Amino acid sequence: MHSDFIYVKSEGRVYECKIRERLKKEKTEIYTGDKVRIEEVNPENRQAVVVEVFERKNFMPRPSIANIDQVIIIASLAQPGLDYVQLNRYICLAKLNNIPALICINKIDLRDKEEKMLKEVRSIYEPLGYNVIFTSALDGSGLDALKNTLSGKVSVLSGMSGVGKSTLLNRLNPELSLKTKEVSSKSGKGIHTTRHIELMEIPVPGQKPCQIADTPGFSCLKFDNIMPFEVMDLFDEIKNLSTGCYFSDCLHLEEEKCNVINNLDNIDKTRYLSYKTFVKEAFEYKKQVTSSGQKRETSVKTIDSSGKGKTRIVKVGSQAKEDSRKKSRQKINHISNLEDIYYNEDDLEQ
Repeated sequence: MHSDFIYVKSEGRVYECKIRERLKKEKTEIYTGDKVRIEEVNPENRQAVVVEVFERKNFMPRPSIANIDQVIIIASLAQPGLDYVQLNRYICLAKLNNIPALICINKIDLRDKEEKMLKEVRSIYEPLGYNVIFTSALDGSGLDALKNTLSGKVSVLSGMSGVGKSTLLNRLNPELSLKTKEVSSKSGKGIHTTRHIELMEIPVPGQKPCQIADTPGFSCLKFDNIMPFEVMDLFDEIKNLSTGCYFSDCLHLEEEKCNVINNLDNIDKTRYLSYKTFVKEAFEYKKQVTSSGQKRETSVKTIDSSGKGKTRIVKVGSQAKEDSRKKSRQKINHISNLEDIYYNEDDLEQ
């Protein structure tokens, strides 16, 4: 997606598409990975119009991408060094959005004692169910294992700037020629080279075709959109132990009779440090919501049905309520409503 245009691939060709005005009025969001319907196709100029966005099977807001099969979280052993808290951020972000994730540790050629680090990373994450791959875009180590995870899937590369996402993609498909930069000598951090998200095809000889997206690196990714008690759901080892806590609302920080605190020897230190960090960030969000008098709206509400127990129904959004009130005040009848729906020039089908 660039400016006011959407680039859509259909039957092997890429079309520069405008968005149907009706979708703009409905404030329909279109993201990389969305499946859409196009009309008014001009094969010569390769232009078309997006008229419909189909329902997504999943969506990850940061970075914004839809309909993906897996997140490949890239970290590096050096330049920049392995940051477990940041690695756990991306792992938890994928888990928050119910998207499978695997871990790829890159730049193993820059570490003299990579064998010790390899064992350490695997000992932390493989018991939690995460596949861990070690690669070097420089000498090609581990690329075959990485390709095997891509076959037939739509994947997204995620991770901090400078860990080698674009370099790995160039190694997987040299025709891409993506821009890369060295890590800053002053900060020791990566420099952003990827400015937008684009799905690219990666050839996997002898296997099913696949698509993969590079994403801009995030140097400041916080859990500032969930409540503190929700953070526990992102750490399986903590959630499993929490069933033995004396208090049902235990946050496992310093509470008495906390089964998690009593079993810290069974939790990796970097994982528990990450948990505490994310809970602290979630508290900042809770404080912000409380002080501003905001409350998170849900899309459903529970009502008591006479004699039938409680029933969950879809809530009418605040905008829909306001529109309904306006129409009531204007005494708009059903005929004019139908005119709005069926006689808008923007909505006429060819």
